[in-house]
Amino acid sequence: MRTLHIAPGDSAGGSLRMALRDAGGDDEVLSCRDNLSCGPIASDESTERAEWWRQFHDDPDIETNLKAFWDRVLTTDDRLVVWFGRYSASELAFFHVWVDRLGDRPFGFIDVTSRQASFTGRDGTLVTRTMESVGIMNPEMLRSLFGSEQPATLPLRKEAQQTWRRLKAENAPFRIATDAGLVSAPIDYFDPWLLRQATTEWRAVARIVGETMAYCDEPYMQVGDMMLRSRVAALVTDGKLLADGDPWDMRSCRVRLPG
Repeated sequence: MRTLHIAPGDSAGGSLRMALRDAGGDDEVLSCRDNLSCGPIASDESTERAEWWRQFHDDPDIETNLKAFWDRVLTTDDRLVVWFGRYSASELAFFHVWVDRLGDRPFGFIDVTSRQASFTGRDGTLVTRTMESVGIMNPEMLRSLFGSEQPATLPLRKEAQQTWRRLKAENAPFRIATDAGLVSAPIDYFDPWLLRQATTEWRAVARIVGETMAYCDEPYMQVGDMMLRSRVAALVTDGKLLADGDPWDMRSCRVRLPG
């Protein structure tokens, strides 16, 4: 039976495809393009998620792509293996919704959290690193984990389903990864980190967003640049930041603290 590897995002999917190619395998990779760590999750309908994403992305195919992903997953006869890391909010959120939507269907999973992944360094020596997210692993690291999947047990399923259903009921703007697992967070959760990167001198939005992504809630990877750009724009609207240009334009706009 052919295996369908499920990737928690386009970046992870691309690296997994390269890893499979390099390994000479004929399995397939299917990427989920939805970052479920942000936005409304009360409904499983792709229409609601697509409508929310359209305020950030000019993608006429977004609803079609989201629906096609779940249609394929729920109807395929392939053996399923899902990849994720618990230190990435988007990957952990995806794993929770995956478990909830698959119901009793069996699948395997590869949790890369704290796994040792090996790759060849620039000097040709073998390097081993501890990984926390599929999206930041290169193909060689991923290839070293092929065949290490574990079956999804009933206790794991129940715990993940209960967590996701609680999060759906809360339907918060953000979901973040913590030592206790995935929890809801308010719309202004990342604002203090953004403001901490700002000064009374002009700084590029790209730099403020990048530093916030890198340093907030280390070692967790909590949020992407799109959501942080939206918060910078909100802080400008609220007068907590001043902008020189369009705050949605990360590369050309600069912002600073008032005063």
